[in-house]
Amino acid sequence: MGSKTDKQKVGEIGENVACRFLMKHGFEIVERNYWKKWGEIDIIAKSFDKAQDREIVRFIEVKTVSCKTLVDVTRGTDTYRPEDNIHPWKLKRLSRTIQTYLLEKGNDDIEWQFDVIAIYLDMSNKKARVNFLEDIVI
Repeated sequence: MGSKTDKQKVGEIGENVACRFLMKHGFEIVERNYWKKWGEIDIIAKSFDKAQDREIVRFIEVKTVSCKTLVDVTRGTDTYRPEDNIHPWKLKRLSRTIQTYLLEKGNDDIEWQFDVIAIYLDMSNKKARVNFLEDIVI
């Protein structure tokens, strides 16, 4: 297999940042890059909802973009948001892959949700901004 493209490298860095963010916030990473020929789930994690006393399986799509500076993102001068790149066909593929995972693992009756983590990478300063969008309807 050849070397990774710049886009693949940015995506991998974004997924690593997302995993660190999730672990810092008490999530347990169950699996990364769960792949089937009809789709891929970037991160599968578990969290515990204390209010409802239950565990939730989180299927997380990570979208990453590199930007010149994080100041531009904070000020809103850049109109592109990485989460805008989740199109209806992508959601359909994710839904099918989630269903496959749940059936494969025998977890078809558990609580689960779909989340998106948008990562803005400032590669020159080695900084990142994380935007965590929870419980997205697919």
